[in-house]
Amino acid sequence: MPAPPAAKTSPKPGKPAAKGPAKASAKAPAKSPMVRAMEKLGLRRDIDLALHLPLRYEDETRITPLARARDGATVQIEATVVSSDVSFRPRRQLLVVVRDGDETCTLRFFNFYPSMHKLMAVGNTIRARGEVRGGFLGWTMVHPSVSAAGAPLPNALTPVYPTSAGLPQAYLRKAVAGALERVDLTETVAPELLPRTHDGQPMWTLRAALQFLHHPRPDVSLDTLEDHSHPAWQRLKVEELLAQQLSQLESRRARDRLRAPPLHAPAGGLRDRLLAALPFVLTDAQGRVCREIAADLGRTVPMHRLLQGDVGSGKTVVAALAAAICIAGGYQCALMAPTEILAEQHFRKLIGWLEPLGITTAWLTGSQKAKERRDMLALIASGEAALVIGTHAVIQDKVVFHKLALAIIDEQHRFGVAQRLALRSKMRPQGVAGEGDAQEPHLLMMSATPIPRTLAMGYYADLDVSTIDSLPPGRTPIVTKLVNEARRDEVVARIRDQLAQGRQVYWVCPLIEESEALDLANATETHAALGAALADAGGAPIEIGLLHSRMPVAEKKAVMDRFISGRMGVLVSTTVIEVGVDVPNASLMVVEHAERFGLSQLHQLRGRVGRGAAASACVLMYSTGDAPRLGETARARLKAMAETADGFEIARRDLEIRGPGEFLGARQSGAALLRFADLATDAPLLEWARDAAPRLLDRHPDLARQHVARWLGGKAEFLKA
Repeated sequence: MPAPPAAKTSPKPGKPAAKGPAKASAKAPAKSPMVRAMEKLGLRRDIDLALHLPLRYEDETRITPLARARDGATVQIEATVVSSDVSFRPRRQLLVVVRDGDETCTLRFFNFYPSMHKLMAVGNTIRARGEVRGGFLGWTMVHPSVSAAGAPLPNALTPVYPTSAGLPQAYLRKAVAGALERVDLTETVAPELLPRTHDGQPMWTLRAALQFLHHPRPDVSLDTLEDHSHPAWQRLKVEELLAQQLSQLESRRARDRLRAPPLHAPAGGLRDRLLAALPFVLTDAQGRVCREIAADLGRTVPMHRLLQGDVGSGKTVVAALAAAICIAGGYQCALMAPTEILAEQHFRKLIGWLEPLGITTAWLTGSQKAKERRDMLALIASGEAALVIGTHAVIQDKVVFHKLALAIIDEQHRFGVAQRLALRSKMRPQGVAGEGDAQEPHLLMMSATPIPRTLAMGYYADLDVSTIDSLPPGRTPIVTKLVNEARRDEVVARIRDQLAQGRQVYWVCPLIEESEALDLANATETHAALGAALADAGGAPIEIGLLHSRMPVAEKKAVMDRFISGRMGVLVSTTVIEVGVDVPNASLMVVEHAERFGLSQLHQLRGRVGRGAAASACVLMYSTGDAPRLGETARARLKAMAETADGFEIARRDLEIRGPGEFLGARQSGAALLRFADLATDAPLLEWARDAAPRLLDRHPDLARQHVARWLGGKAEFLKA
């Protein structure tokens, strides 16, 4: 029976009737829990499902008689139920005994449903797959997968997919199978462009590779599936790496169509005056990268360069010289750092170098008082402040530049993609004064985390990379010692020795608060314990400071000022001092629970000492907890730290130990952009992709864009930031 018409209602007295089209009264149908669970896994398109590859496989293609089963093996049996009972001792469980010839097996379920009980009724023949164990009472299986017997055995391995709560394997298998039938897998790479497989054979088609990986034959070598060396895996790696290189090539070409103000360094100008005023001479490596940056700034195409160098290699002075070229041309330069401590470190150095040359510098952070902030914004908007230094506050809406031509981002991997894109888009409309189309400022990104070559080829192919590969003279080598926490008293004695010589010490803790899950000493307790231990030594009282992220900004600044000035002997800190702090008198770094830190983070922390003439040391104090020894990954990290101080070798080992990780910053935007290829082992395929990308884009631009959309979807933008 049709529904009755809706009753007409008049508007309430005093309220006019709504204008415009009436809103639909019916809401959009709610998504089912299954659909929501799939979307949570990123499975929205057919291609997403087709590329959702199994974690492992189960062999349901054969039946193993119980008489031939081996203890501990995972097998599928077909047997008749001889008893099925619910037991309540020692806990509620379903016990099902099945017979296969002369052998019996007990199936044990601690979680079960009425439907399972019905399936395994006495007299029914069932199939059960699981790990079979032999014991005094015969064979047992705990929580095997069970189905009714009689259906034909499959002719391929059964996939087990990555999933989430509320998304059963059966539902996911059906969804993937349907997607594989529907999805458009048109070949986007001409066969002549594809490389050969390991054994010299032509590459598989994409459809054949995906069909095989979702349902491999039972005779396939599982090793080749697990280590991703099978030809089907090779095809997916090739496709993925090519999509990545195409995306970045398009980004580079799009940037080459933009325009930027050409900036030059005239002889005797601001840059030369700054060079003459510096109290040191540039190293050959610094001079080389300065020339590379100056050449970029002189072009009408926006610079997009990454300046990388080890801790203490002198990147800040290179940035200052680039800023001098920009300012000499009548433009503004902005420098953005991830933390207020690092931003202030830059501010101290740059203002010391540039202020005597008549350059006005503005300072912007989120913690500024309102009046100071208004004054700084006015200096920036008028153009009086030629150099602007700050944190994320630099990209806020109220910041309006007069003539911005160069942006420098320090520790660029610490900024999110959205923040880097916001800075670029912010610069563009404010732009610079010029004729014709709007111009885009030059961009220089800096990182003290050296990037291995394969990683740079893979994730930074759209960037030009300058490398400072040597340290300034006079830097003292840092001795790195691995010390068990049981020798804590010896470490405290070493601190007393350093303080007696007039030196300063860092003590770094990984957490502020105690955690029940991680038995780590917190910074506050360590501060108190060190105070008590050093007070017992007698002599002049030693000032011990405490620094962590929850402190008010003004308090943090006061602590750092006292340590930098030398009035404070020991600074107990969390990792807020990881980058940017430059105290030449600090000669000892103690890192507590070093096994909890990443390798690049440990290297950054070590770089806080050894900045003066005194011999310096870094003590990595580790704890094994209740375990007899450190875990394999932690042991590899600490071993690398003890064996080398070369940041580039550290970076290479870090890539081996944990993959790209933090090298990429937010370019990975949650999920890794490379799901199948491994840059540590697939360098030859990456070389092929770099060579094939321009040929495909030039000859078949539509297929190239279809290829990128298939593999990256919306994630392509994250490679362009």
